[in-house]
Amino acid sequence: MKKLVLYLCFTFYLCFLFYLLFFSQYRRSVEGILAYNFIPFKTIDGYFSVFSGFSLTDQFVGNIIAFLPFGFLIVLLIPKLTFGRTLIFTFLLSLCIECLQIGFRVGAFDVDDLLLNTLGGVIGFVCALPFSTKKIEVDLE
Repeated sequence: MKKLVLYLCFTFYLCFLFYLLFFSQYRRSVEGILAYNFIPFKTIDGYFSVFSGFSLTDQFVGNIIAFLPFGFLIVLLIPKLTFGRTLIFTFLLSLCIECLQIGFRVGAFDVDDLLLNTLGGVIGFVCALPFSTKKIEVDLE
Protein backbone atom coordinates (compact mmCIF):
# COMPACT_ATOMS: atom_id res chain seq x y z
CA MET A 1 0.00 0.00 0.00
CA LYS A 2 2.85 2.38 0.86
CA LYS A 3 4.46 1.80 -2.57
CA LEU A 4 1.14 2.46 -4.31
CA VAL A 5 0.76 5.79 -2.51
CA LEU A 6 4.35 6.70 -3.39
CA TYR A 7 3.77 5.82 -7.06
CA LEU A 8 0.58 7.89 -7.11
CA CYS A 9 2.40 10.83 -5.51
CA PHE A 10 5.25 10.49 -8.00
CA THR A 11 2.83 10.33 -10.94
CA PHE A 12 0.87 13.34 -9.67
CA TYR A 13 4.12 15.25 -9.14
CA LEU A 14 5.37 14.54 -12.68
CA CYS A 15 2.02 15.54 -14.19
CA PHE A 16 1.96 18.76 -12.18
CA LEU A 17 5.59 19.51 -13.10
CA PHE A 18 4.91 19.01 -16.80
CA TYR A 19 1.79 21.15 -16.58
CA LEU A 20 3.76 23.98 -14.98
CA LEU A 21 6.65 23.68 -17.41
CA PHE A 22 4.67 23.26 -20.63
CA PHE A 23 1.03 24.30 -20.31
CA SER A 24 0.71 26.92 -17.56
CA GLN A 25 -0.36 30.49 -18.25
CA TYR A 26 3.24 31.69 -18.04
CA ARG A 27 4.35 29.16 -20.65
CA ARG A 28 1.64 30.36 -23.01
CA SER A 29 2.91 33.92 -22.56
CA VAL A 30 6.43 32.98 -23.76
CA GLU A 31 5.26 30.63 -26.49
CA GLY A 32 7.16 31.04 -29.75
CA ILE A 33 10.18 32.74 -28.20
CA LEU A 34 13.52 31.07 -28.90
CA ALA A 35 16.01 31.80 -26.13
CA TYR A 36 18.94 30.01 -24.62
CA ASN A 37 21.88 30.37 -22.25
CA PHE A 38 24.85 28.02 -22.43
CA ILE A 39 27.10 30.01 -20.07
CA PRO A 40 27.11 28.49 -16.55
CA PHE A 41 26.13 30.87 -13.74
CA LYS A 42 25.19 33.71 -16.12
CA THR A 43 21.50 33.65 -15.17
CA ILE A 44 22.28 32.95 -11.51
CA ASP A 45 24.71 35.89 -11.41
CA GLY A 46 22.10 38.11 -13.04
CA TYR A 47 19.56 37.02 -10.46
CA PHE A 48 21.80 37.95 -7.55
CA SER A 49 22.93 41.23 -9.13
CA VAL A 50 19.35 42.54 -8.71
CA PHE A 51 18.57 40.42 -5.63
CA SER A 52 15.74 41.75 -3.49
CA GLY A 53 14.91 38.63 -1.47
CA PHE A 54 13.90 35.06 -2.09
CA SER A 55 10.44 34.14 -3.34
CA LEU A 56 8.89 30.74 -4.04
CA THR A 57 8.03 31.86 -7.54
CA ASP A 58 11.35 33.34 -8.58
CA GLN A 59 13.59 31.49 -10.98
CA PHE A 60 16.34 30.63 -8.50
CA VAL A 61 14.20 29.20 -5.69
CA GLY A 62 11.51 27.90 -8.04
CA ASN A 63 13.91 25.72 -10.02
CA ILE A 64 15.29 24.16 -6.84
CA ILE A 65 11.88 23.60 -5.27
CA ALA A 66 10.43 22.18 -8.50
CA PHE A 67 12.84 19.23 -8.38
CA LEU A 68 12.92 18.60 -4.62
CA PRO A 69 10.00 16.14 -4.84
CA PHE A 70 11.74 14.22 -7.62
CA GLY A 71 14.83 13.52 -5.50
CA PHE A 72 12.71 12.87 -2.42
CA LEU A 73 10.25 10.47 -4.02
CA ILE A 74 12.62 8.57 -6.27
CA VAL A 75 14.83 7.44 -3.38
CA LEU A 76 11.74 6.23 -1.52
CA LEU A 77 10.53 4.36 -4.61
CA ILE A 78 13.96 2.89 -5.40
CA PRO A 79 15.71 2.43 -2.04
CA LYS A 80 18.92 1.12 -3.62
CA LEU A 81 19.34 4.27 -5.65
CA THR A 82 22.68 5.91 -4.97
CA PHE A 83 23.47 9.58 -4.63
CA GLY A 84 25.31 9.55 -7.95
CA ARG A 85 22.47 7.90 -9.84
CA THR A 86 19.95 10.28 -8.32
CA LEU A 87 22.14 13.16 -9.47
CA ILE A 88 22.30 11.69 -12.99
CA PHE A 89 18.55 10.92 -13.17
CA THR A 90 17.67 14.42 -11.97
CA PHE A 91 20.07 16.00 -14.44
CA LEU A 92 18.71 13.89 -17.32
CA LEU A 93 15.09 14.73 -16.47
CA SER A 94 16.00 18.41 -16.34
CA LEU A 95 17.93 18.16 -19.62
CA CYS A 96 14.95 16.50 -21.33
CA ILE A 97 12.65 19.24 -20.06
CA GLU A 98 15.00 22.02 -21.17
CA CYS A 99 15.33 20.45 -24.64
CA LEU A 100 11.57 19.99 -24.96
CA GLN A 101 10.92 23.56 -23.84
CA ILE A 102 13.21 25.00 -26.48
CA GLY A 103 11.99 22.47 -29.06
CA PHE A 104 8.36 23.43 -28.49
CA ARG A 105 9.32 27.06 -27.84
CA VAL A 106 7.59 27.30 -24.49
CA GLY A 107 10.62 28.42 -22.55
CA ALA A 108 14.33 28.94 -22.77
CA PHE A 109 17.14 26.43 -22.62
CA ASP A 110 19.25 27.59 -19.70
CA VAL A 111 22.25 25.69 -18.37
CA ASP A 112 21.66 27.36 -15.00
CA ASP A 113 18.22 25.72 -14.87
CA LEU A 114 19.99 22.37 -15.25
CA LEU A 115 22.26 23.21 -12.32
CA LEU A 116 19.45 24.48 -10.06
CA ASN A 117 17.06 21.64 -10.94
CA THR A 118 19.78 19.08 -10.25
CA LEU A 119 20.58 20.79 -6.96
CA GLY A 120 16.89 20.53 -6.04
CA GLY A 121 16.84 16.81 -6.80
CA VAL A 122 19.96 16.25 -4.72
CA ILE A 123 18.52 18.20 -1.78
CA GLY A 124 15.34 16.10 -2.08
CA PHE A 125 17.44 12.93 -2.04
CA VAL A 126 19.25 14.02 1.12
CA CYS A 127 15.96 15.01 2.80
CA ALA A 128 14.47 11.58 1.99
CA LEU A 129 17.30 9.56 3.51
CA PRO A 130 15.89 9.53 7.06
CA PHE A 131 12.61 8.15 5.66
CA SER A 132 14.14 5.53 3.37
CA THR A 133 15.25 2.00 4.12
CA LYS A 134 18.70 2.91 2.78
CA LYS A 135 21.42 2.34 5.33
CA ILE A 136 24.12 4.95 5.43
CA GLU A 137 27.50 3.53 6.21
CA VAL A 138 30.42 5.73 7.05
CA ASP A 139 33.91 4.32 7.04
CA LEU A 140 35.87 6.12 9.74
CA GLU A 141 39.17 4.32 9.11
